[in-house]
Amino acid sequence: MSKTITIIGLGAGDIGQMPLGIYRKLTNTTFLYVRTKEHPVLKALEEEGVDYLSFDDVYEKHDQFEDVYQEIVTVLLEEATEKDIIYAVPGHPMVAERTVQLLIEEGKKGEYNISVEGGQSFIDPLFSALEIDPIEGFQFLDGLIIKQDDIQLNQHLIICQVYDQFIASNVKLTLMEILPDDYHVYIVTAVGSKEESIKKVPLFELDRDMELSNLTSVYVPPVQDDTLLYHTFSQLRSVIATLRGPNGCPWDQKQTHQTLKKFLLEEAYELLEAIDNEDDDHIIEELGDVLLQVMLHAQIGEDEGLFSIKDVISNLTEKLVRRHPHVFGTEVAQSEEEVVDIWKNAKKQEKTNETNSLLDSIPKNLPGLLKAYQIQKKAAEVGFDWDDVDPMWKKVKEEIEEFQLEIVKGIEGNSKAIEEFGDLLFAIVNVARYYKIDPEIAIAMTNNKFYRRFSYIEQEIIKRKQEFTSLTLEQLDQIWEEAKKQGL
Repeated sequence: MSKTITIIGLGAGDIGQMPLGIYRKLTNTTFLYVRTKEHPVLKALEEEGVDYLSFDDVYEKHDQFEDVYQEIVTVLLEEATEKDIIYAVPGHPMVAERTVQLLIEEGKKGEYNISVEGGQSFIDPLFSALEIDPIEGFQFLDGLIIKQDDIQLNQHLIICQVYDQFIASNVKLTLMEILPDDYHVYIVTAVGSKEESIKKVPLFELDRDMELSNLTSVYVPPVQDDTLLYHTFSQLRSVIATLRGPNGCPWDQKQTHQTLKKFLLEEAYELLEAIDNEDDDHIIEELGDVLLQVMLHAQIGEDEGLFSIKDVISNLTEKLVRRHPHVFGTEVAQSEEEVVDIWKNAKKQEKTNETNSLLDSIPKNLPGLLKAYQIQKKAAEVGFDWDDVDPMWKKVKEEIEEFQLEIVKGIEGNSKAIEEFGDLLFAIVNVARYYKIDPEIAIAMTNNKFYRRFSYIEQEIIKRKQEFTSLTLEQLDQIWEEAKKQGL
């Protein structure tokens, strides 16, 4: 019983460009199947009396292209169980032909003999028609599944299978996310044939009143203006490398991990302020400043031959996947609490060496309140914690009393008083932790509130043409209360 399928490419042009051997096979076969009849070669074959079965009607039956391709392959495999068949596709069988790949996979199972023959790809005549050299670098993407992150704007970009307005619209919207609306692109149809057409249009017109077919591709020329690449990670990395390079900035060249530490902390706090102010523009700017610090540290690592930004990204991605087995693995998490438990278990399994203390994993340079919060949280993980808030409040009152006893003795030179005040802060942080309040966020909110109200007092004094020193505390407090009433 025969199980042979010969796959033939119809080429990129008309029948005059088809190799003689391929032409003879197509005209001498009894069982010819074609993915689509929309190709100039098939029109010529029809005139010569060649019969074939096309799968154009299958496209109307399904909403998903993968379902279309699966049905085509299923039919071909069934037909090949009793006879040798030829399956013809546009262009070259190995270029942008999903059905061919599916058939090859079936052939690997050993039940079918799948052979691929001839057919010029449209890529060669496309390069010729556009007068571009692929050695400069090019991308070949499928318009059906195009993704913004896959696009390299500094290379020649060819987007195939743009055969209707819906696909053209999706391609247009994807490109407009990263290119100006009026960036010129080329609609290329039937290259290498008598019907060849190349039309230059601004990007926003890509899907407007255009004749599109299964022979249509879109060509996007490489971006020459570096400012259009500012949003790309590769351009950012290049700028950072230039700043640190031989002809770069003297300040950037001198920086080390140690000298940059304070800037990272400052930028992080400025980002928090922008978040608190719900200022999106400011958040964008401050996120950029934090990213700058990450990039500088990574570039220093690369300059020293120790690590690069690729190592940073790879380590982070691997860790995120590893710590989310409920997303990327087989575990299940139905609640936030279950997710936290999974995360903790993953962290425990990651430990490669034992530390002297459970608390050693807490960064030493954390701000005081935040470090106190993390210390208490770590201790609570192993059961060293109260179950109720009442003893926590009792501890706060106890620490207040102990501090008051010490300050009676005087503050100057009294290290015990300082210690007792620290104990008081630590106890208050414990209460905050019980109520799931981040003490750093809480104190930041209070600081901002004080700033707003004190600024109001300053402005009112200026309006009244007075001086701070001329007003009593009671008068200042009255203005403070005005600020409170105004919601400041």
